[in-house]
Amino acid sequence: MTSLTDRAPRVPAARGGIARSFADSLVVTKRNLIRMSRIPEMILFGLIQPVMFVILFTYVFGGSMQIGNSTDPDVYKNFLMAGIFAQTVTFATAGAGAGIADDMHKGLIDRFRSLPMARGAVLTGRTMADLVQTAVTLLVLAVVALLIGWRPGYAAPTNAGKIMLGFALLLLLGYAFTWIGALIGLSVRTPEAATSGGLIWLFPVTFISNAFVDSSKLPGWLQPVAEWNPFSATVQACRKLFGDPGLSPSDAWPMAYPVWASLIYSILIVVVFRTLSVRKYRRADG
Repeated sequence: MTSLTDRAPRVPAARGGIARSFADSLVVTKRNLIRMSRIPEMILFGLIQPVMFVILFTYVFGGSMQIGNSTDPDVYKNFLMAGIFAQTVTFATAGAGAGIADDMHKGLIDRFRSLPMARGAVLTGRTMADLVQTAVTLLVLAVVALLIGWRPGYAAPTNAGKIMLGFALLLLLGYAFTWIGALIGLSVRTPEAATSGGLIWLFPVTFISNAFVDSSKLPGWLQPVAEWNPFSATVQACRKLFGDPGLSPSDAWPMAYPVWASLIYSILIVVVFRTLSVRKYRRADG
């Protein structure tokens, strides 16, 4: 006679291997992109916010900011854009956290539990989908910036390769920060809490930096904080690669070697927070 244990459905074992994990991640990425396309207002609002920041900072503060020895609004406009680009990609953190918290709240993890897939693929797929959305937002924002007068090479010669590298560093920073959002989303109970938790720490990170003002104008005790801020390293790297004005004259290592600093910071954030997020997910999934 067959026992109840024998008749119980068996949970398929997750298939291992890097190739299998990557394939599973792509499936989850596709699922999230389809879901995003069916909620166009989410994409629309994600585009409106950075455009508003560009317009407000450019036309409200442009004439009152001194960059170097100049208060020319055009100088500030070209100084500002690297900071706005970086702020835009990092604010994707809140969306990543809210999306993962929503999936957990709706019991999606219980559905994935019965599938023969890599456990980390759920999170990787979500962050990759957010990266695609961030890239679209960044493209639209770059077009808006060009329309209002941002000009790569304004203060120093540049070329297409350097400009592409700058945008690649921005996307890498955004991807790194989505893993922070993933950990937050796994640690809270509701999407609303994930949104709040994803934004509350971003404001000091983005404003105690060189994004909107020259870091040398900050109070003395805040200057080292701004100069060693991973966000500041990416902003400085983009200004250098885009040929924008306002490079920080600091001797701090991230400001002296911003491209390398940005790359190292972003990779470290991905490694640390992906590890923590996958561990947290497995505990919730176990």
